[in-house]
Parts: sequence; C-alpha cells; structure tokens
Amino acid sequence: MRNICPRSSAPTERETRVGHLRGKSTPDLLRLRLGDLSDAPDLVVMPGSHQEVLDVLELCTAERIAVVPFGGGTSVVGGLAPRRGDSFQSMLALDLQRLNRLTGLDEESRLATLEPGLRGPQAEARLGERGYTLGHFPQSFEYASVGGFAATRSSGQASAGYGRFDERVVGLTVATPRGTVELGQAPKSAAGPDLRQLFLGSEGTLGVLTSLRVEISPAPAARRYEGWRLLDFAAATAVVRRFAQDGPAPTIVRVSDEVETALNLARPELAGTSGGAGCLLITGWEGSATEVQERAEAARQMLGQFGAEPVPEAGPDWAAGRFSAPYLRDALLGSGALVETLETACFWSGLPRLYAAVRQALVDSLSGLGTPPVVLCHISHIYRSGASLYFTVACAQNDD
Repeated sequence: MRNICPRSSAPTERETRVGHLRGKSTPDLLRLRLGDLSDAPDLVVMPGSHQEVLDVLELCTAERIAVVPFGGGTSVVGGLAPRRGDSFQSMLALDLQRLNRLTGLDEESRLATLEPGLRGPQAEARLGERGYTLGHFPQSFEYASVGGFAATRSSGQASAGYGRFDERVVGLTVATPRGTVELGQAPKSAAGPDLRQLFLGSEGTLGVLTSLRVEISPAPAARRYEGWRLLDFAAATAVVRRFAQDGPAPTIVRVSDEVETALNLARPELAGTSGGAGCLLITGWEGSATEVQERAEAARQMLGQFGAEPVPEAGPDWAAGRFSAPYLRDALLGSGALVETLETACFWSGLPRLYAAVRQALVDSLSGLGTPPVVLCHISHIYRSGASLYFTVACAQNDD
C-alpha cells in the first residue's frame, strides 16, 4: 500500500484509526465515550490523485479488503461504519483530504470543477477569490467535504435560494473497482436514465467520487437575516408555503415550533408549553443590494398580511450561531443529557399530521422508558409541493 499512496501522518497509528472511527451521530459519540473502538479501520490511506484511488480499489478488491471513503467524518447515518463478516475481514479508510483542489472554473457557464476532499470553508474561500460561491451551508459546513455533500444528497441552510447540492452537480468522475466512470456531458439530457443519480446519495457504496462539476453563483454583495414572530406553527407554515409556491422566495427559511421558539428566544419558562411564545420565522436574503432590498420588502408586506411581528435581534443571532448546535449537543452528552435529531419530509397537505404523529411517538416512547423528552421541531427546507421537518429530541440518559 505504501507504494500507492501515503498513510495518514497522525502522531500514532492508534490516533489515526480512532480519528476515522464512525461519524458524529449520538450513538457514535456515546460508543466512543464508552471506549468501544470495534469499528476502527485497520488502515488509513490518503490518495492524492484519481489514479491512486483506482490503484487502492484494485488492490483492496484483490485482497478482499473493505473500503470506506472518508471526507469530513460528519456522517450521522452510519455511513462510516463498516460491515464486517465472512466476505471482508479487514477495513481500510480512504481519506480524501489530499484531493482538495479547485481544478477548473468555467465562468461563462458558471461551473466549477472541484476535488472531493475540499472542506466547506476551503471551497468557499477558493471560489470567493474568484467572486463566486457554492451557496451550500449545511450545519456540518465547517468540517464536511464537497464529496460528502454529493454522496449524501446534502441540503444546506440556503437551499430555498441556491437549491440542494445534488441539484447543482452536473458532472462526476468516479473511481470504482472496475475502473473510471465519467458522467455528465451536458446541462440536461433526455437520453435515458441519468446515471449521476446512482452515485449522488450513494454514501460511497458504489464508488469514490474523485471530481465534481458543480453550478456556482456570484458571491452575494449583500446579506440580510430577519426574524419574525407568528401566532402558531400552523400560521408560520402557511407563510412559508406561500413563499415556496408564490414568492418572494427567500434564500434561507427556517420556522421553529413553539417549544424551539421559546428556547431560541431565551425564554426557558415557556419550554414544553404550547402557547405564549408563538413561532419564530427566520428569513435570509442574499444577492445584490437592490435585489435584497426589493425581495425583503415584498416579503415584509406579505408577512404583515399574516400578522407577523418583527423580532429584530433574532435574524442576526441565528446567523451568528448557525453552525453551533452540534457543539452544544456534545457538551450536553457529558452532562447526562441525550440529544438526537431526525429529519423527514412530506407534502404540504400532510405536514400537520406528520408533525403531530412524530412528536407524539417520541414523547410516548421515551416517556415509557422513564425519560420524558423535550421535543423541538423546525421547518428546515421548503419546496413547491412540501417541506422538511427537523426534530431535536432531548431527555435524560438512562442506565442503559
């Protein structure tokens, strides 16, 4: 393996392997805190080119070694946990951090060609030097990689304005045990199934993404983040459905239910109640100064029709702490709290039933275990036909 590409340069082999162990879900973190290192890779390698990735896959195929691609290590769905068994006795972590270049920029088409190991901030910095942005800011932005964005069909906080990441990927180069796959020769195609969709969201199970061609946008000259309070979750949902279907479409939309609103506005005495705090809506506007002004003003007039009240500090506060929630969760774990998140999506017509059913299921199941929870929820992404609900669940850790 040394003849193909370098191994990781961490101080010790044990630190290297532990550093590539699982992802960042709550079960992942709890198992690590308990000293369970059973899923640690047997070896970590860092290829620096597409050819080196191919060579590693060829060798591992011949030797029956399982390969798990590793980007930023932020997976919360088990994407970094290997399946061991009779077929694979060993596992190798393929760390893509050396594949971290901006290799092409087509300004006329507004396309960038990126290597998968670029972390979110790196990608934004390199595109920003040329006056562009990916416009993709998931909560894992500070550590997640461009390859991970594609492999997980990531949908960032600005999806209402820039779209989901997979929607912006127009071309892929993939290394597989059978060789190279090149996909995407045109912006759109009617020539049969789009094979890019096999690899987008595949979590690295079908091949290793070694290059991505992605639509980019001009870096915004102006940004504005605003907060609004509405009567209840139903009223706030009606507002963002109007945004999605009739406009004006904000760049960023987030609607917190009553409990999450009480916590966001630093009023813990309201947590667990269904009244008093109302619901907090965050809108973000990005673009030219004129465009931001016009869109925000049109939204302000529409929000007034729904009885929304401005909350001046809420928008800037949200923007300042938009990536901080995972760090708070990790601190709470050490204090005896259990915190986990889950996300689902539904058509607008079914959203109230889904919201109520998921919330009740969480309350009933955890209360039955003797750990009654606090359940928070917000609308994280909006689409013309529906939206995503993002639940956060907090309760006391039990003896198990």
